[in-house]
Amino acid sequence: MKKLCPFINEECREQGCSLWGNLIGQHPQTGEQISQWECAINLIPVLLVENAQQARQVGAAIESFRNEVVSDNTKVLQLVAESAMQALPRN
Repeated sequence: MKKLCPFINEECREQGCSLWGNLIGQHPQTGEQISQWECAINLIPVLLVENAQQARQVGAAIESFRNEVVSDNTKVLQLVAESAMQALPRN
């Protein structure tokens, strides 16, 4: 089956086109290893899924970091409060 180029509405020129490239890696939905030559336009959906997964992972890492910072700040504030209480003169 012939592949049609969406830009020139002719048969795909494959290696003769600057959008033709090799995608190597893991398919973001199936997890299978892939190495395929394909038009960059046809790879956009796969790359968008991968980008969304990476963004979710970054968001989760930031949330985890934030939780650690909040926990550490709470501990520091408790220590400061305890120190202040000990420094007060007692009657």
